[in-house]
Amino acid sequence: MTTLELARDFTSMLKRHDHDGAAAKYNADDIVSYEAMEGPMAVCRGKASVKAKGDWWQANHEVHGGTVEGPYVNGDQFVVRFTIDVTAKESGQRMMMDEVGIYTVKDGKIVEERFCYLEA
Repeated sequence: MTTLELARDFTSMLKRHDHDGAAAKYNADDIVSYEAMEGPMAVCRGKASVKAKGDWWQANHEVHGGTVEGPYVNGDQFVVRFTIDVTAKESGQRMMMDEVGIYTVKDGKIVEERFCYLEA
């Protein structure tokens, strides 16, 4: 499977709101995830750790809507853009998030993901 084929299928699954399925299918066991933030989830190593981060995010946010754009492919990497209308459950703060995920592929799996956010 080429990076383009993987990126298209992965992004298609995200557009269908199947984030867990996309991660289960394409994340490498030793994936590393980087967030543009401080704290314990700034860097997550391993498929289980990345899943736990996603589970925490889902449990602590209410998503009202959003978009998934891409993929934009270059060599062994691709980018997906996300816009998310979301409320943080703890604070009640509603916000519009605009971020890109930069994914690196090796041997048919995503080995790294990096998230960059547009600051409002």
